[in-house]
Amino acid sequence: MGSLVAAAGLLITMGNAPAQAAPGAHVVAEKVRSIHRVDLTIKSPSMDEPVPVTVLSPGGSAPRPTVYLLDGADGGEKVSDWITKGGAERFFAGRNVNVVLPAGGAGSFYTNWIATDAKLGKPQWETFLADELPKLIDAKFSGSGSNAVMGLSMGGQSAFALATRHPKLYRGVASMSGCPMISGQANEAYVRATVAKSGADPNKMWGAPGSANWRAHDPSKNLKALRGKALFISSGTGAIGPQDLTQKRDPKDGPEDVQIAAGSGLEMGANRCSLEFATLLRSRDIPFTSGFRLIGTHSWTYWKQDLPKAWEALKPAL
Repeated sequence: MGSLVAAAGLLITMGNAPAQAAPGAHVVAEKVRSIHRVDLTIKSPSMDEPVPVTVLSPGGSAPRPTVYLLDGADGGEKVSDWITKGGAERFFAGRNVNVVLPAGGAGSFYTNWIATDAKLGKPQWETFLADELPKLIDAKFSGSGSNAVMGLSMGGQSAFALATRHPKLYRGVASMSGCPMISGQANEAYVRATVAKSGADPNKMWGAPGSANWRAHDPSKNLKALRGKALFISSGTGAIGPQDLTQKRDPKDGPEDVQIAAGSGLEMGANRCSLEFATLLRSRDIPFTSGFRLIGTHSWTYWKQDLPKAWEALKPAL
């Protein structure tokens, strides 16, 4: 009789046992590229497909800060453009910081999309970057919990949006040739054109311009979240300089003069938007480090110069 009662109790206990929690973001593939670089493939509960993420780390178990570095609208599919074009691996070599470079975010604005798009699906980048990935990075690479986020072009807007929407997560934020504020006809058009260029439907990202969800992703609507953080903003004027005429260009991107003209136009838009945002910060007495240049187009030759300046501006906060 006693054994029957015990068995019944066991069955009741098993029947009422809580279900196993779904696994968080976890590494499903890992390839060591150098003594301080590893390329990870991360399976995320929030993303449809595994996400390629490069991590630059000095190694060792001593806690260190982490910088998340975001691509622009044409970002690499398998490896971040900051690795293949931006010189990030060489620049951060020997520095006591983890650098996390996700790939595959082209055209997405690294945000949570509200509807499924035929081109991009329904990415949930914000959840991945702000909720899931930091836990994994801190555990695997001795992250101290002190974070900054930087990005170029599209990634510059994303960096400021993430920082204002998750102010406790980031101590510093940088935009290089980005458009941090997205309200206003010109800024809305800039964002929508960036998404459309990737072949996606911008209405499926945040909805219609001016909507509550659109405003919720505009850093200019939540400036108080930036107070006390280290900030860096840079862009050129679009004026063509000597480096634009001497740099090597990929013929697959079209004739050289067409590439230069396109880069000039894009940088003019980024410059206007960045200056507008910087003026707003200054009017609210929110300090930032300025990296505005009198010349320069939307080009890696300038972003490679901006990266050390952005790092120097954000490093003291970490």
